[in-house]
Amino acid sequence: MIRFLTSFFFLVSLALFFSVYISPEYFPYVGLATLTIPLLLVINGVLFIALVFAKRKLALLPLVALVIGWKFVGVTIQLRTEPEVEKGLSVLSYNVHMFSYNKNGDGKSSISKNLIQWLKENPSDVKCFQEFYHDPTTPSRNTLKQLGKETGYNHFYQVIQGNPKSSTFGMAIFSRYPIVNEGVVLDSRSTNGIIFADIKVEKDTFRIYNVHLESMNIPSDGLSDFEGIKENYRQTLRKLKRGQVARASQLEILMEHMENSPYPNILVGDFNDVPYSYTYFTLRNIMDNGFEKAGKGFGFTYNKVLFFLRIDNIFYDQDLGILDFKTHSEVDYSDHYPVSAIFSLDKPNIKPLSTEE
Repeated sequence: MIRFLTSFFFLVSLALFFSVYISPEYFPYVGLATLTIPLLLVINGVLFIALVFAKRKLALLPLVALVIGWKFVGVTIQLRTEPEVEKGLSVLSYNVHMFSYNKNGDGKSSISKNLIQWLKENPSDVKCFQEFYHDPTTPSRNTLKQLGKETGYNHFYQVIQGNPKSSTFGMAIFSRYPIVNEGVVLDSRSTNGIIFADIKVEKDTFRIYNVHLESMNIPSDGLSDFEGIKENYRQTLRKLKRGQVARASQLEILMEHMENSPYPNILVGDFNDVPYSYTYFTLRNIMDNGFEKAGKGFGFTYNKVLFFLRIDNIFYDQDLGILDFKTHSEVDYSDHYPVSAIFSLDKPNIKPLSTEE
């Protein structure tokens, strides 16, 4: 029996470890199965210890599985102390839930006020927002003014839906440094999209990508507790499948655009995918991840019952250096937690601003 179980978990582990490199466009449900990877690592660890104590050569199988799957440990948890951070380019990413998150029946207006105040006080040089809301007709909801002009930030705001004369929502990039170019990579009729801005920092220029990849479109009340998840699991599975396929297609568009970037890329946002996904590992092959290189703990970014999800990320080109990464889990004004990173400005291979621009 132990031989069967060991062999079974070994084969399943290998299949799932390598499945993160297969696009959901070809195997849509594989992405759901990869959510069990942390559990498989634990099972293989237990089997290895038990077989070693039993002096069984069979212990080689879970050992091989652990060696191959070790990279998933690093994307799951990081153990490091707080660094002494030098000055650099600081970048914040936050899905602000339209500034209207209502947690535990709290008033939306008070949460919105607290969130905007926190963002005003946050010292990040660049701030990227998903599900950004703006209403120029209401002073307390005039977010472009409050977070932009009043605090000394340039901004690029891409409207996704709404009337610019009244209320709109979309995606935004705010910067203390000059924005010398901006554009839209992916426009969407929903709340999703991809935008970029070229930020000139002294003699260097960085391209900041702000992404909000395909959402699950699962009603919030369906994820408010485990009973809601159980009642809606069939519908939820279908939406998870559709979301994974859509994100794979969006990822192709994004990667092609980044390949043609004349500057070092910093990619931030709400990816709506966990670290054991095709999206994450495709990006991980060509970029470094802020949490893996400078974060600590588990870095969970989802502020609902499925609290164990890390779906907000900061990736960056491998010729850049990172000094710090934080998940601000104390800031619970949205259904996501903000994440931030500080990048070194003392790195080679950073292309200067072209004189033609």
